Amino acid sequence: MVATDLFTRRATLSRSLRLLAAFRFEQSDPDRFYGALAADTVTMVTDLWTSLHGSAPTGRTLLDVGGGPGYFASAFTGNAIHYIGVEPDPREMHAAAPRSHRRDGMFVRASGTALPFADASVDICLSSNVAEHVAEPWRLGEEMLRVTRPGGLAVLSYTVWLGPFGGHEMGLTHYLGGRRAADRYARKYGHRPKNDYGSSLFAVSAADGLRWAAGTGALVAAFPRYHPRWAWGLTTVPLVREFLVSNLVLVLQPS
Repeated sequence: MVATDLFTRRATLSRSLRLLAAFRFEQSDPDRFYGALAADTVTMVTDLWTSLHGSAPTGRTLLDVGGGPGYFASAFTGNAIHYIGVEPDPREMHAAAPRSHRRDGMFVRASGTALPFADASVDICLSSNVAEHVAEPWRLGEEMLRVTRPGGLAVLSYTVWLGPFGGHEMGLTHYLGGRRAADRYARKYGHRPKNDYGSSLFAVSAADGLRWAAGTGALVAAFPRYHPRWAWGLTTVPLVREFLVSNLVLVLQPS
């Protein structure tokens, strides 16, 4: 069975619109946005695993690289998946509102490019919207593959730089250039953006990710995370994918 067989049934236009509507609340009501994103991510990972293995990942161990404040932890443990979160920034670990800040699962403070775990030690390794925030994104990817058991699942999803959300809180000004956009943001708001180009935000292309993934020999699927199934073909079109594939998912199965 193809890795995406089950998930394609859920990749509808209504799902895309629902997630886009939730994105409006990222700053004003993060519980609403990240809760919806976490639930959708659990569904995506469960479908990918089930397509490859024929059964749900109940009882399996998942390592979330860049787990943040715990939204994903609550969602995965609520679906009977053993959750381990890795987060290098203690501020991110405590970023959720107190009413939603449940400490489900286990958390480790560490870098995604030097994971403190043994080879082939987890069933699933996930990284959601992290690769664009590290200077060596494919070193992160290699670490994810290293700790994933043969036959397991590694899912690396990241925001494509030239897509509409590549600038993060800088909005579409990133099309002026990363540094110029960050400087413009600082002048306007009196402080540097959280996702500051060159230090906490980097220009990662769709082509770079696809090239790296193909070179690992473990790539089993690649698709735009938030697009309906009929738009997934954009991933295969050079240049066009850089602007229209806002978030690329690389699905890998180490052997």
